[in-house]
Amino acid sequence: MTSTSAESREFGTIGVIGLGTMGAGIAEVFARNGYSVVGVELNDEAVERGRQHLEHSTGRAVKREKMTPERQQELLGRITFTTSLKDLAEADFVVEAVVESLEVKKDIFRQLDDIVAPEAILATNTSSLSVTEISTANSRPGRVVGVHFFNPAPVQNLVEIVRTVVTEPQVLQDVQALVDAVGKNPVVCGDKAGFIANTLLFGYLNHAVSMFEGRYATREDIDAAMRFGCGYPMGPLALLDLIGLDTAYEILETMYRQGRDRLHAPAPILKQMVTAGMLGRKTGRGFYTYEGPDSPVVVADDMTPSSDEKPQLRHEIAQVGVVGTGTMATGIVEVFAKAGYDVLYVGRSQDKVDGVRATIERSLDKAIQRGKLEESAKVEVLSRLTGSTSLDDLATVDIAVEAIAEDLNIKTTLFENLDEICKPGAILATTTSSLPIIECARATKRPQDVIGMHFFNPAPIMKLVEVVSTVVTADDVSETTRALCGKVGKVAVSCGDRAGFIVNALLFPYLNDAVKMLQAHYATADDIDTAMKQGCALPMGPFELLDVVGNDVSLAIQRELYEEFREPGFAPAPLLEHLVTAGYLGRKTKRGFRDYSAR
Repeated sequence: MTSTSAESREFGTIGVIGLGTMGAGIAEVFARNGYSVVGVELNDEAVERGRQHLEHSTGRAVKREKMTPERQQELLGRITFTTSLKDLAEADFVVEAVVESLEVKKDIFRQLDDIVAPEAILATNTSSLSVTEISTANSRPGRVVGVHFFNPAPVQNLVEIVRTVVTEPQVLQDVQALVDAVGKNPVVCGDKAGFIANTLLFGYLNHAVSMFEGRYATREDIDAAMRFGCGYPMGPLALLDLIGLDTAYEILETMYRQGRDRLHAPAPILKQMVTAGMLGRKTGRGFYTYEGPDSPVVVADDMTPSSDEKPQLRHEIAQVGVVGTGTMATGIVEVFAKAGYDVLYVGRSQDKVDGVRATIERSLDKAIQRGKLEESAKVEVLSRLTGSTSLDDLATVDIAVEAIAEDLNIKTTLFENLDEICKPGAILATTTSSLPIIECARATKRPQDVIGMHFFNPAPIMKLVEVVSTVVTADDVSETTRALCGKVGKVAVSCGDRAGFIVNALLFPYLNDAVKMLQAHYATADDIDTAMKQGCALPMGPFELLDVVGNDVSLAIQRELYEEFREPGFAPAPLLEHLVTAGYLGRKTKRGFRDYSAR
């Protein structure tokens, strides 16, 4: 018998009902940690499948030398298989992982009433059904909780513990301690469809589907944008193919029915694809086409860009101009110079111009110290830099990239000047992340040559550039800009001139949803961050990210998205507005969603 904590009860026998992939995984987690497990399935055939799941999973661990053959036998020896629920009479904790059917689950909880001891705790592993509704089938609903493991259970550390309005506090505490004792990270939340991770994840995934359906960007560009712009392990459309479009549709539908949030209403194309049997990897076709059913290998189809479509430099680019001396401008100068381009950069004062060179020199010295750059390369890069305090010197550049303050009046004035100064045919690019590029284009007599090049901070490290074309940008200008990104080692994604482009339009509504979740006291900031990092493998939780970006910056972007799309769900969360009003802007003010003053 294993003790969990001084105040919490001891659990000896664990019951697991349903031994599919998830149930078998849960059984393995408990058996690995010394508990006796009773696994229940419908019939002998299902029991045998469950046994094989466990043998294969532990066998893989042995093959990878993460477990000895003796330990494997010991672990399997702790699991008893049965087809009768009555064999759970001695269980202290029972978790069901059967099919996602409310009636089936309620029937199990009804039967358990007469089998288990009055103090036994009952749990459901549902990912989308109401735990409260399931608990009503038992005469003691206070002992029922949701315990949502993530697939594969032996590997994934996150477990969402779902409390209903009648779950007894001691039961909640005991289950938290038990989940902790098996080496998992428990996060506690209320009983709402989607819980923490799915609510935030599927709102974002559904938004990406709408973006694809509206032909705002290609599937490849949407996925690349989130991988290279946010450091996500997978793009949203590839992730949907992995999850299964039918599963995604069901989860979104359940969430929409319960919360009536329009952002959870499944995008129409999802239903069409599910009806057509395009369910993702499991059928070999979803947003992408795969080698065969269950294959992870993507193969070309009629939507795959051909190698002939690789962008070419339709304009000759020999010299690059950069206007600005801030962090972003300096990073862009470094990117072009390192890639072999002569760069002329313009600042308002000699001090600022000298500062750009000094910053780049420091950056190169750091790279040399880490062995990422040869000493000789530093001299070459610095020889390509020319600083100036006069915009008139940009007369010879082939492309002028502005990276000055995010103020439309200042930018449009600059574009009027660039139009007069730069030679005919020179491309004029803005790095704005939020202003309408068409406004900059209209300030010139060559709107067809104006384009957005949205680099991400820090520019020398981040791989993504969003190439933003307006309704009047010439095709050869768009193509040249994409090709130029490739030449300087960046991943270019193409999109239209509207608020948020790809990355911010998908990222910030998700962050705003997280703030709304915190505001509703549904879960704590720590638990929401843990759920997204461990349940969805994101590099940072939403509140960590908001405090780094700055709550004032985030609020401004969210307001722009709301004003552009008029989507009620994009209205900034009042809590975000209150923090900004109070001056709690994140790490830069030592206080945001968390207090950094003592750190």
